[in-house]
This record gives sequence, structure tokens and C-alpha cells, in this order.
Amino acid sequence: MKSAIHPDYKETTIACACGNVVHISSTLPNIRVEICANCHPFFTGEKKLLDTAGRIEKFQKKFAKGKK
Repeated sequence: MKSAIHPDYKETTIACACGNVVHISSTLPNIRVEICANCHPFFTGEKKLLDTAGRIEKFQKKFAKGKK
């Protein structure tokens, strides 16, 4: 193998917005995510509606125009 071309793996943490913290090895330093397996609706069985910047309303308007 060639030397000095492989990335350095370090102990790092993945922190979710819900407060869950996971320790892994990665080439990146501390990683922050918005949704993890502890708070994702698919895994929790709860329905959550994440609307960022009115995308749902925009889609519904666009879809309503197509029906007419």
C-alpha cells in the first residue's frame, strides 16, 4: 500500500437535535444531524410533519393547478 494517502480515522461524535449522541470512528470531526433513529418518524411510529419554507403548501398549490 502507498503510505500517506489514507485518511486518519479518529474517535468522533454524532449529535442529533433531539439530544442523542453516538460515538463512532470517522474521518470527520464532530458531526451534527437534525434527525436520528431515536427521533425519526419511521422508527418511532409517530407522524411528524417537517415543513421547511412552506414546501408542502407550494406542492399542494402546484398539484391543485394540475387537477383543474
